[in-house]
Amino acid sequence: MADQYNTNEEKILRDSHTKEIDLINRDPKQINEDVVKVDFEDVIAEPDGTHSMDGVWKASYTTFTVSKYWCYRVLSAVFGIPVALLWGFCFACISFCHIWAVMPCIKSYLIETQCLSRIYSLCIHTFCDPLFEALGKIFSSVRVALRKEV
Repeated sequence: MADQYNTNEEKILRDSHTKEIDLINRDPKQINEDVVKVDFEDVIAEPDGTHSMDGVWKASYTTFTVSKYWCYRVLSAVFGIPVALLWGFCFACISFCHIWAVMPCIKSYLIETQCLSRIYSLCIHTFCDPLFEALGKIFSSVRVALRKEV
């Protein structure tokens, strides 16, 4: 029974690290929806009355599009894995600090302040509640009437 439990646990652990990734939709949460969509028309535009020759315009479009495509591919091929390693290390450090330092400090602070909040609440209920209740009874009989005199 214990062996079956360990096998299932190892399979779940292995699956979380080797899950299949979507090679078609590479931004499923659309985190770069507005940022990186830059086309030729977003960067270069000729207003009416200022047009280059059609051949130059077509060659510029092709040059821009192809150079952007291949530059990105070369940069991602050369730097993609090292940058992914750095970001993985960075997020691992952030997770480590959050799990082992931040949350224990917050929980410790909440435990300590819980005692103080009970004392504070007791003082407020002991001294302020009767005062405000008395003031409420005093001012509850006050009536305000507005008259418009002509």
